[in-house]
Amino acid sequence: MTLEQRRSETAWRFAREGVAVSDQYKDLAKATPALIMNNGLMQTLAFLEDKGKDHHRTLASHLRRWIMVRAGGADRDPGFQALMEILLKAESAQYRQATEESLLLLRWIRQFSAALGG
Repeated sequence: MTLEQRRSETAWRFAREGVAVSDQYKDLAKATPALIMNNGLMQTLAFLEDKGKDHHRTLASHLRRWIMVRAGGADRDPGFQALMEILLKAESAQYRQATEESLLLLRWIRQFSAALGG
């Protein structure tokens, strides 16, 4: 399986989970790439954490899980604080990779959640 296939398979699973949690998930998934591009990955994750609504928490968890998978870890959510510590200590190349992977995953999630959300 190629990386893009893994990414799309994961996004499909995440989109189904997200849409099941809230109809607002698809709109948030659509808006989040611009938040990342304008404010940065850590600031966007902090925003999602601060909002605290179900669809915000779900999308944040999905991004954290994918970042960990791409960093060579298990598909589990390390939690907000733990990932922030990891990103704070990351080298710039690792941080850029986490940002890029988040954007690539969101591209798939946006498409799938829009199709699922009607």
